[in-house]
Amino acid sequence: MTVGPLIREWRSRRRLSQLELSSQLGVSTRHLSFVETGRGKASRALLLRLAEHLDLPLRARDELLLAGGFAPAFGNRKLDDAAMEPVRRAIATLLAAHEPNPAIAVDDTWNVVAANRGCALLLGHVEPQLFDAAPNVMRLSLHPRGLAPHIENLTEVRSSLLRKVRRAALLSGDPRLDALYDELLSYADGSVDGTGPPADDRVLLPVRLRTHDGAVLNLLSTVTTFGTPLDTTVAGLSTETFLPADEPSAAYLATWFDGIDERIEQLTTGHPHLAAYVAGS
Repeated sequence: MTVGPLIREWRSRRRLSQLELSSQLGVSTRHLSFVETGRGKASRALLLRLAEHLDLPLRARDELLLAGGFAPAFGNRKLDDAAMEPVRRAIATLLAAHEPNPAIAVDDTWNVVAANRGCALLLGHVEPQLFDAAPNVMRLSLHPRGLAPHIENLTEVRSSLLRKVRRAALLSGDPRLDALYDELLSYADGSVDGTGPPADDRVLLPVRLRTHDGAVLNLLSTVTTFGTPLDTTVAGLSTETFLPADEPSAAYLATWFDGIDERIEQLTTGHPHLAAYVAGS
């Protein structure tokens, strides 16, 4: 796609008129119109300002620059690149610090990139076949062979997660998130689609997880992202930690974590794909 239609698409996605956007940028509506129709050329500086005002993800900012004939502004290195070793170390340290509470790191489409040992509690409910492809935390949570049958407040959790994915898809314009949203919808019964408002006005929605031994844990999810990233991969990374919402849940997690290495060995025997993620490697 050329730069003009790309700007127009993002402007429409953000529900801004040419007048509103040009006023924010301090350029004439005529010039913005010419850029969108291809009759005028945008400078690199203007494209970067456009991207900032439209709140584009870093990946989309680079795409806009490339469409305008300019070099990308941000890095795009894979997480296993040597230069990303400090990032991998930071993720591992952060995840380990949250043990015994489950904590997991995901990319911009919620694919799992790392997990701490506490996640064995969650992933032990998931059929190993779901790890044959890149495991996705939304799929693992809502798939009927994943965590879903063990979540006692599944309707609330499903609605919350669907809203999160739908919002991310709308804001990012990422077709992978559109596909993920459609897939997650297919697991539901049609009564929840993620388009409505939250069910109530609680600040945080607890996840009530029923364990194999019949205990019910009340967990709260917290998300951490990297500040001021300059690489598209880092910009998409986040960590999610499941913290106990009450004392009995905290006590259960602490007791359950005793002998965790043996638990992980039992859980992952014969399932190397699962082992890689539960062990956090």
